[in-house]
Amino acid sequence: MSNYFSFFSTIRWQDIVDIILNSYILFRFYILFRGTNVFRVLIVIAFLWFFQRIAFSLELIITSWAIQGITAVAALIIIVVFRNEIRTVLQAKNIKSFLWGFPQKISTTPVEKISQSVFELAHKHIGALLVFPGKDDLEEYIKGGLPWRGIISKEMIMSIFWNGNPVHDGAAIISKDRVLEVSCILPLSHSNNLPSHYGTRHRAALGLAESTDAMVVAVSEERGTVSVAKDSKIHRINRKENLEDMLKEHMGVVPKVDNDNRKEKLAISFAAIVSFLFIIGVWFSFSRGLETLINLEVPVEYMNRNSEVQILDTSVNSVILNLGGSDSLIKSIRPEQLKVRIDLANSVAGKNSFLLTDKNVSLPPGIMLKRVNPSVVEVTLGAPVIKELPVKVVWAGKLPNDLILDKVKIIPNKVRVIGSGHILDGIKTVNTDEIYLENIYDSGAIAVKIALSSPSLKIAPGSVDTVTVVYAVKRNSTPTGEEGLRKK
Repeated sequence: MSNYFSFFSTIRWQDIVDIILNSYILFRFYILFRGTNVFRVLIVIAFLWFFQRIAFSLELIITSWAIQGITAVAALIIIVVFRNEIRTVLQAKNIKSFLWGFPQKISTTPVEKISQSVFELAHKHIGALLVFPGKDDLEEYIKGGLPWRGIISKEMIMSIFWNGNPVHDGAAIISKDRVLEVSCILPLSHSNNLPSHYGTRHRAALGLAESTDAMVVAVSEERGTVSVAKDSKIHRINRKENLEDMLKEHMGVVPKVDNDNRKEKLAISFAAIVSFLFIIGVWFSFSRGLETLINLEVPVEYMNRNSEVQILDTSVNSVILNLGGSDSLIKSIRPEQLKVRIDLANSVAGKNSFLLTDKNVSLPPGIMLKRVNPSVVEVTLGAPVIKELPVKVVWAGKLPNDLILDKVKIIPNKVRVIGSGHILDGIKTVNTDEIYLENIYDSGAIAVKIALSSPSLKIAPGSVDTVTVVYAVKRNSTPTGEEGLRKK
């Protein structure tokens, strides 16, 4: 469980914004291109990328390279082959419909197509006769007829009853979304109650309605009106909506608006979830799948020390952090972002051991701690001891052959050092930094710093950390030369 918390703690706010932004972009691609050939090719490219990542993780170099090349070519094909579809999508009326709008699918039902066609025929004064069968068999009442079986469209109906079409005088039999037959001859009505202006087309419509349960729509060529014959009655229809209602009732069309809306919402919600999960997979592949490891040395900081004690000694002053993360994040690490802290609030006088965990280490978001070396740090606390120690000069190299070191004086020759008593007990002198003899050609003086043997030792307040070394040299009187270095 702690590994899960450790993983989530490494997620940066930039990662969250990155995932949400790209998820929305992918979701918008679905909204804008769904139902097009472009969307289908994008799905194929997504699968190709998925298999390329699998091949890469399995170290299938040639397969990974080949799939990567195919993916690049497919992306180019989309731009070249489907440029018209892409241009249509990108030609949004406003920025809202492009960035966050939901384009509505404009779908026309067969009933709407029929109603639109009928009233356009009437508007253009083109006569028409359309039969919509019920449960009764029409074969014994309808004569002639040519098989058609074309899917209903406005253009088809208009072309069937166009004056130049040889079949335009007959009736068209329509069932569901297809035109079954054209150029059909219907039985005429012998009723004497029809208005005088009703011609053969209207008598044929009523004649079939008197003999069967079919519904017949007649369009007057002379007057440009629409009439409906059903149940031995015929009456005029003035509005397209009224004709649609009668057709739906006769054909048993059940409104599916609610179901369609529900399915549409479910499809959009599912697409949003898939987009989000897909982008998370891509992010994980790049940020965690291609992990880079690095070792960095970081100094240890001590916090909340009791003012009555001091740090007398530590086992280490810095630790090595083994860090993991994406290559881009590893390269962006700055030294000030890495902290290793030890809390001394509950420590006691004497030696204390601290186990370093991820709680002691502060890292940038996105970087994971793999290992700390050393994992245990020992800290000795206690009241400090002050000891006065003589200063010893450390010489390095040799004087020129014609010179010898005659006299040396250290000012001051003693310094006071503060630190742990058990460390100071083993120290008799303190050394200076090295003084290089080859740079000395005459008598003189030089300021040199004190070099303490342990990092836990410090120069006591009031004492100096730099001494002055006064030295005298003289010419070597031995022709063959003697030892050029005489240490004080």
